[in-house]
Amino acid sequence: MAKRDYYEVLDVAKNASEAELKKAYRRLAMKYHPDRNPDDKEAEENFKEAKEAYEVLGDAQKRAAYDQFGHAGVDPSMGGGPGGPGQGNFSDIFGDIFGDIFGGAGGGGGSRGSQAYRGADLRYNLSLNLEDAVKGTTVKIRVPTMVKCGTCEGSGAKKGTSPVKCSTCDGHGQVRMQQGFFSVQQTCPTCRGTGQEIKDPCGTCHGQGRVQEQKTLSVKIPPGVDNGDRIRLAGEGEAGEHGGPTGDLYVQITVNEHPIFERHDNNLYCEVPIDFVTAALGGELDVPTLNARVKLKIPAGSQTGKTFRLKGKGVKSVRGGSEGDLMCMITVEVPVNLNTRQKELLQEFGDSLSGNGKHSPKTTSWVDGVKKFFDEMKF
Repeated sequence: MAKRDYYEVLDVAKNASEAELKKAYRRLAMKYHPDRNPDDKEAEENFKEAKEAYEVLGDAQKRAAYDQFGHAGVDPSMGGGPGGPGQGNFSDIFGDIFGDIFGGAGGGGGSRGSQAYRGADLRYNLSLNLEDAVKGTTVKIRVPTMVKCGTCEGSGAKKGTSPVKCSTCDGHGQVRMQQGFFSVQQTCPTCRGTGQEIKDPCGTCHGQGRVQEQKTLSVKIPPGVDNGDRIRLAGEGEAGEHGGPTGDLYVQITVNEHPIFERHDNNLYCEVPIDFVTAALGGELDVPTLNARVKLKIPAGSQTGKTFRLKGKGVKSVRGGSEGDLMCMITVEVPVNLNTRQKELLQEFGDSLSGNGKHSPKTTSWVDGVKKFFDEMKF
C-alpha cells in the first residue's frame, strides 16, 4: 500500500513552520493515541502514520531529503537518509505529548546538564499584641533554614573537585525505557535529574550543597496588620540546590487577644461597665483608646447595651482607607455585697418608685404584655 504524503497526513502546507508541524502532530497524537482509543486498529494506524510523518518533517535534514526525493529520500530500504525515521528531534515532541496525556514532564533529546532547583519557601508564625499590630513595629526573628554550603560553595563536591557527568544518563538527567512502540521517559535514578554525579562529596554538607543554620532577621511590621496577614521576605527562604535561586520567607501574623479591646475589621469594640447611680443620673468617665484617654459623657437613664461611637479612634488598615471607630458598649453593674443600711435605703428607693411606670417603661411594658398573654390563654 502506497504511503500518503506526509504533509497531507499532518494536514499542513509544504512551507509549514516547525511550530505548525508540532501543533499539527500534537493534535493528531492526542486524537488517535491508543490509550484514548483502546482496541481501535484504525486509530492505532493513524497514530503510527502521524508519528512517522512528524519524525521526518520535524527533522530539517530529513525534511529536505523528503522534499527533494519523496519517500525514497528517507526510506532506509531505498537508500534514504541515515537511520530513517525514529531519530532527529522526535523525542522533544514525544515527551510533550506524553506530558499532555499522562501529566508527565516533557523531555528533550539534548543534554540537560546540571539542573538547578529553586529553594523551598518557608513560613514563620509571628504573634503580636494589638498595639504593635495597629501601630507597626520591628521585630527580630530566628529562622531555621537551609543555606548554601560555604565549604563547597553549593556544588556538593569536595573542595578542589567538581561533579562529573552522570554515567547512567550520560548527563541528560533522564533515562528512556522502550516498551513496544511506546517510549517512557523517567528521571534518572542515579543523579535524580541533575545530569551530574558527585564522586567525592563535600565533608561539610555531605554532597547536598546546603547546610542547615539558624539565621536572625529583622522584620518590619507595617501599621494596621491583622490576623491572617502575610509579610513576604523575598530571598529569605531556603537556598536552592545546585546554585538555584533562594525561596521566600512568609511571616504569618497572629494578633493576641487584648484584655480591653476587640478588633473587627477597622473598628475596635470595648465593654464599659458603669455603676447603677451613674446609669440613672448620668455622668462622665474616662475611656481608654490605643493612643490616649478620652472623656465619655453618659446621659441619665442609660441602659445596658447602649453603644457610643468614638469616630476615628479605631484602626487604619494596612491596605489603606480611613481610620475605623471605637465602639463603647455600656454595661450597668448591679450593686453587690450590700450592708444592712444600704439594703434599707435601696428598699426605700424601690418603694418610692412602686406603682409609677414612668421610671421603668420597659419593665412596665413587659409586665403589661405578660398579663395580656395570660388573660388571653385558655386553660
